Amino acid sequence: MTATTALAEGQVLEPREFEVTRADLVRYAAASGDGNPIHQDEQVARSVGLPGVIAHGMYTMALVARAVEEWTGGAEVRRLGGKFTSPVVVPADEPARVRVQGTVKEVAVDDAGDTLVTLALEVTCGGTKVLGMPRAVVRVSTGA
Repeated sequence: MTATTALAEGQVLEPREFEVTRADLVRYAAASGDGNPIHQDEQVARSVGLPGVIAHGMYTMALVARAVEEWTGGAEVRRLGGKFTSPVVVPADEPARVRVQGTVKEVAVDDAGDTLVTLALEVTCGGTKVLGMPRAVVRVSTGA
C-alpha cells in the first residue's frame, strides 16, 4: 500500500507481527543508550517484580510505527501514542511476538487541505494487550 492508496473509514488493515529476541534488546540498548538491566538480566528483572526480561517501551512503539509505515507506504506520522499497560516479556529461549492490528477510524481533510487518517490500533503480545488506546494519525496527501 502506498501513501496515495485510499484508506477508507472502517477498513481493517492486515495485522503485522514482529518477533522480539533478547539479542534485539541488547542491540536496542546499545543504540538507544538505555542500559537498564531489566531489559537484559532475568534475575534483575524478577528482583523488581517483573515476570522476566521485558522489551523497552520505545522499542515496542517503534514496532507499532513500523506497522503504520507498512500500511500507509511511509506517510508522514503526525501522532503516535498509547499507554503502556503490560510489558512485552521476552523469554531467553524463544522470541516474543508482538502483533499490531489496525482499523481506519477517520479520514478527514484539515484546514490546509491535507488528508489525515486516524488509525485505531490494538497491540498485543501472547494475546495480552500491551498498549492501551493506541492511535496513529498520518498525513496521506497534502493540500498543496
